[in-house]
Amino acid sequence: MQILETLLYTFIALGMLVTIHEFGHFWVARRCGVKVERFSIGFGSALFRWHDRLGTEFVIAALPLGGYVKMLDNQDSEISIEDKLHTFSGQGVWRRIAIVSAGPLANFLLATMLFWILYLSGEVGVEPVIGDITPKSQAQMAGFESGMKIIMVEGKDTPSWNSVSKELFKFIGKSGKITITVKLPDSSVTTDLTINLDKWLRDSVEPVPLRALGIAPDYKFQALNLAEVAEDGAADRAGLIMGDEILMVNDKPVTGVDYFVNAVASNPQREINLKILRGDLTKLITVVPDVIYRDGVRVGQIGVHLAPRGKYPDEYVFRHAHTPWSALWRSFEETSNYSIFILNSLGKLLIGELSTKNLSGPITIAKVAGESGRAGIDNFIRFVAILSIMLGVMNLLPIPVLDGGHLMYFVIEIVKGSPVSESVQLASYKIGLAMLVTLMLWATFNDLSRVFL
Repeated sequence: MQILETLLYTFIALGMLVTIHEFGHFWVARRCGVKVERFSIGFGSALFRWHDRLGTEFVIAALPLGGYVKMLDNQDSEISIEDKLHTFSGQGVWRRIAIVSAGPLANFLLATMLFWILYLSGEVGVEPVIGDITPKSQAQMAGFESGMKIIMVEGKDTPSWNSVSKELFKFIGKSGKITITVKLPDSSVTTDLTINLDKWLRDSVEPVPLRALGIAPDYKFQALNLAEVAEDGAADRAGLIMGDEILMVNDKPVTGVDYFVNAVASNPQREINLKILRGDLTKLITVVPDVIYRDGVRVGQIGVHLAPRGKYPDEYVFRHAHTPWSALWRSFEETSNYSIFILNSLGKLLIGELSTKNLSGPITIAKVAGESGRAGIDNFIRFVAILSIMLGVMNLLPIPVLDGGHLMYFVIEIVKGSPVSESVQLASYKIGLAMLVTLMLWATFNDLSRVFL
């Protein structure tokens, strides 16, 4: 049932994004007088097809992993002289730029509208007040203490934990210093604390800056449930199932996610006694973690994904009401911030500041789609908005076969005064396709290599 839910949410998300993207191309092409022969959602055999009054064939195909808009082209030998005026290649360069740009822009507009829907009901955040500090961590050595409030990172205001994480992300892979301004507990006095970095988290898989520094929000842990149990993993073999609540590990209460993670990781091939709550019944289950090597270190793994429950103190949770106009402005801001974040991440990958193991492919997208869908409509809307921005940004990269590659050719055409030759375009398309296939295979390999706990 969970697999079916995941597939459903994935198809809804991808179907929406592909349709909007291709509709952007289609709509602007029509406005520019270009004849659109086919508008297809998906590839392969057509499941449904129909024609509009202008002769465009609309297709919903069997393989819903993309789509395309086929426009009339000058290279068609059977094209009439009259129709040549309505071909894509027969348009001026600025019209072609508008048509190609319309797909990614449609994705950015969709993201903005989805964020706007969310912000109409207000915005909720959590003030970055520090809870626990990990002993002997960078944060403790720098002088951080429980109760301090982070108000700036390198001079940038950080009103919420989300903004703190975004600012810290900029320093992944860097060497040097981070200056973090904090307000002392029960005081208006502020002070600057400095943390030294050396190629910070450059080789880390799925880096979490706050955890790496040893800082935890003031968060009241309530319970730890199993969100997913891998088939034939140690947990599955021991009889654990999705939804089980972990109460105790080796007769000690579970006090948080890190406690359980460390208990599993530090006991490869050694018995762990778990007390769990399943429905209204408590059970004792013994599990023996399998051995894996994570970053070259021998650790235990039982094959589960976790679903912790808890809450932030009410006094640190703030709510901000929005008017329709302020919500729209905030939506544009959020779309812009995520676009910059994605570009920064790609830049870090290219120069080696971020491990290529962080590349994610279709399996991770499907997994997150399912998790966000099950978490509620607001979470799913936010997921679709972020994925739409990713699609928009990726399509604008100057890689042949992508929209950005076409735009690159058009810019060259404007500069040199004539189109890029067909032979050069064909050769670069092959290179671009090889790059994309390699990238997809790499990302999929990363997906398959990501382990459960």
